[in-house]
Amino acid sequence: MDARPGRYGWAYSLRGMTSKDFADRLRSRQTTLGYWVMMNAPAATERIALTGYDYVVLDGQHGLIDQRGLLDGLMAIDAAGNGTAGLVRVEANNATPIGRALDAGAAGVIVPLIDTAEDALRAVQAARYPPSGIRSYGPARSGLRIGPVPAEADAATVVLAMIETRQALENVAGICATPGLDGIYVGPSDLRLGIGGKYPGDPDVAETFDAAIELIARTAAAAGVAAGIHTNSGTEAAQRLAEGYTFATVSSDLDHLQAAAAAHLAAARD
Repeated sequence: MDARPGRYGWAYSLRGMTSKDFADRLRSRQTTLGYWVMMNAPAATERIALTGYDYVVLDGQHGLIDQRGLLDGLMAIDAAGNGTAGLVRVEANNATPIGRALDAGAAGVIVPLIDTAEDALRAVQAARYPPSGIRSYGPARSGLRIGPVPAEADAATVVLAMIETRQALENVAGICATPGLDGIYVGPSDLRLGIGGKYPGDPDVAETFDAAIELIARTAAAAGVAAGIHTNSGTEAAQRLAEGYTFATVSSDLDHLQAAAAAHLAAARD
């Protein structure tokens, strides 16, 4: 770990990839792989970060994590010491949860329910300091590693807009063209519901869903922004990357915990 003085004190960088390195890789559409955390279990989150994922997302919308849990989870990711970026899916497209996630040390935010370019611009502005945005200055923890000079923080912080509704699909070109937006992130469960599915895995809308997934990846590529998607497995993640997505998140801690426990139980009974 090295340190340098800054306006807010000392900014530290861990060995491996820094937040700025991660932002540069994502923005240049280099392949990155991540993992999804829903449980408020910092020790488990640290172990996940140690496995070598490029980023780990803490789910502040549907996960079982409160604000203190987000802080502890981000600290756990940094404690791994290998440069894994900690991201937060915030609870809403609102300046308060976006600012709190970034102040806690998130290297970026995934913002849900972005339906229009105006929604995307509001998310970007909430994550950027003036004059580019409206983020209030008070990096209580993030200033130790990200920034703390506002322009440096902006350069090292990514903003990703979720595409998960029919309206977002219709407006995906405008969303991808939003100034300052680093990429889009597909929420497949909600998107499938949005296009008429009766439940997240409904096969009756598979053809329409596959066409939407292809359109989103193609539109992001044309706009030059990163295209990400949530997947259920490493195999599916590899498939989506081959189809043009530039980053993919693999399943979640809660799903894997249940699957591993069930598999061991079945093996023991057999």
